[in-house]
Amino acid sequence: MATTAEFEAAVAASKNLPEKPDNDTLLQLYGLYKQATAGDAPEKKDFGTFDFVARAKHEAWAAQLGLDKEAAMQRYVDLVSRLAKK
Repeated sequence: MATTAEFEAAVAASKNLPEKPDNDTLLQLYGLYKQATAGDAPEKKDFGTFDFVARAKHEAWAAQLGLDKEAAMQRYVDLVSRLAKK
């Protein structure tokens, strides 16, 4: 499992990737980050008709429901590591 230091290093590294990840990957990073730092997403909210970004972010976070903090940190570290090697 990734340590907090490894996770924090991956968060910093995610800001300096060789290429900007596609939107799906960015949402996956967001969901894993939120799960690792805040736990399970709150119940679905009413985002309004046109708030597509907030809805997508919430769905990406909610997709990690039940994943424990350490596993979310490890998945985040692994994903950033793969992206850095591209």
